[in-house]
Amino acid sequence: MTLIHPQFDPVAITLGPIAIHWYGLMYLMAFAQFLFLGRLRLKQPHIQRTGLTYKDLEDILFAGVAGVILGGRLGYIIFYMPGHYWANPLDIFKVWEGGMSFHGGFLGVLAAMLWSAKKYQKTFFEITDFIAPLIPFGLAFGRLGNFINGELWGRPSDVPWAMVFPQAGDLMARHPSQLYQLAGEGLCLGFILWWYASSPRKPAQVSGVFLLGYGLFRFLAEFAREPDNFLGLLSLGLSMGQWLSIPMILFGLFLTFRK
Repeated sequence: MTLIHPQFDPVAITLGPIAIHWYGLMYLMAFAQFLFLGRLRLKQPHIQRTGLTYKDLEDILFAGVAGVILGGRLGYIIFYMPGHYWANPLDIFKVWEGGMSFHGGFLGVLAAMLWSAKKYQKTFFEITDFIAPLIPFGLAFGRLGNFINGELWGRPSDVPWAMVFPQAGDLMARHPSQLYQLAGEGLCLGFILWWYASSPRKPAQVSGVFLLGYGLFRFLAEFAREPDNFLGLLSLGLSMGQWLSIPMILFGLFLTFRK
């Protein structure tokens, strides 16, 4: 028997004229877990020595959110549809139509963390090593939001848990790749990083494990994820997401295992 996506109502809560969407709730949950885990991380002895406070954590989150939004949008424009936006520049502002890139958002966060490092007179990697374990579980909430919305579905498959996504416009059973990414780059990477970062590490090593882990989990998940229909597969049969993950893997290896 073929599974069919439940087609959840995208609106989670209605309060009179106000409609709260599931995806918005997932963002709120991601921010909340960042602050919750950040508070726990601030209590670790090797983190206490950095002098960072809960107020600093809140400011870092605010800067990171700005980086995610601006970087994610610009990344989608540059990496995925530069021709379209060059011909239709006003579409850049139509954020309600979707169009965000994780890798672009990641670059935006790096820029925000560079600003935070200068503000708090810390090194760049002191900041990124601190926040790296707080990110994967937030990504898991994002992928759950993708699944609830029935978007970013997987490639056709005959595995027992394959699922029909009506939004895909066909009746083909597909990988629920959103759940693969939730489990991999979200939960698995989150537990690995939290364990790894719970002990003192050399500068940049925690950041390196994040880059390496995310890059690998994303690279593997892309084999099950349907590539963007306006791009398809690129050189060597790899998707855009895989090509953008390769630099993360290489730089992660360098940061993790350098002397």
